[in-house]
Amino acid sequence: MVTYRVLLLDQPVNFLAIRSFPAEGETNLTALAGSTSGTTWIFERELRDGSTKSLGITQIMAQSELVEKIYLDGLCEVFKVVVGPVDNNVYIVRCKSTGEGVLIDAANEHEKLLDLCQRYNVRRVLETHGHWDHIQAVPQVREAGIDVGITHEDSDMLEAYDFVLEDDSEIAVGDLKLGSIATPGHTPGSMCFYLQSANLLFSGDTLFPGGPGATKFPGGNFEEIIGSIEGRLFSKLPLSTVVLPGHGASTTIQTESPHLDEWIERGW
Repeated sequence: MVTYRVLLLDQPVNFLAIRSFPAEGETNLTALAGSTSGTTWIFERELRDGSTKSLGITQIMAQSELVEKIYLDGLCEVFKVVVGPVDNNVYIVRCKSTGEGVLIDAANEHEKLLDLCQRYNVRRVLETHGHWDHIQAVPQVREAGIDVGITHEDSDMLEAYDFVLEDDSEIAVGDLKLGSIATPGHTPGSMCFYLQSANLLFSGDTLFPGGPGATKFPGGNFEEIIGSIEGRLFSKLPLSTVVLPGHGASTTIQTESPHLDEWIERGW
């Protein structure tokens, strides 16, 4: 877990607090920083190797913005933030009973993602695949002590990782269970994650509104991605399943499945 230490600038050896920061619901960081008259505050993040990195108040405030809660029920809540130059969707699934969270795709803007990991008690990161735009923040989240998992087939796209994701397995997030679904085609090791209790599918770059993910990149295979979508998603999941892709808007299995033959005919 990421820890923020709050120090007085004029007394750097005396910790005012060692705490999780920012606390749940605590958004007015400027007011907090100015709450002691005449004092400048420093925020430090403790890194994986025990060293620290200073963060300004402006940085921390920016990391707390533009996070959308997209799902809530009695068991879980799901958040989405859009990061990076190609607008990657990053999702956090959090168990309400235990507070434990998991992040799907450490794509980019690592400072923002580390803030969210701290806030929502993220202990692991699940990568849907290994393309560059989905993994830019992996080194930094690992440095912060958060384990990263990816499939064996895509593991050579990362410099380092902590565990291998297996097909048709259950990934515990507190009391929640995320099911893993291997969906090769966009990359050889592409994987979707299905939260059955909420009927949500995190599809990475396998399935989007209007068709499958691109297969023009090295390792991509159009016939394979069509087989994955038809055999692992359309034929297995309820029509009401909400699809949350790696870029852009959400959709449903019911919306997309009638168009499979159109996609095959057009070839993309």
